[in-house]
Amino acid sequence: MALKVELKPGERIIIGESLITNGDQRARLLIDGEQPILREKDVLTPETASTPAQQVYLAVQMMYLKNDISGFQDSYFSLISELTDAAPSTRPIVDEINNQILTGSFYKALKVARGLIAYEGALLEHVQSGSGTSVPVDEPAGD
Repeated sequence: MALKVELKPGERIIIGESLITNGDQRARLLIDGEQPILREKDVLTPETASTPAQQVYLAVQMMYLKNDISGFQDSYFSLISELTDAAPSTRPIVDEINNQILTGSFYKALKVARGLIAYEGALLEHVQSGSGTSVPVDEPAGD
């Protein structure tokens, strides 16, 4: 079954290793195949990945787009080690990302990594507010 993608005017999407920019009208694409696909809103760059969780997301994104674990595994493992040492409560989310990567489900790993970014934001907000309560860890979405 083909993936249906609607693009807004000027919106960009990555399909495989190609960046596609939509023209000045809405477009609907039906994509059939096994190439990695990411919308512009889901893409992080080295310049925009400013937090540890975002850097983990970037490493997973590169694994997904390049279909290459080995080229990014050293930096990925270094990043998750630093993250879980600094914030041990991130471990369940990181474990789910690892499980998705190991099964070759890179897109699902990216979805879980987005949850890690949200959790990191909640942790930072919690620390900045000086609240004495803990931040709950949502169960990672495994769908």
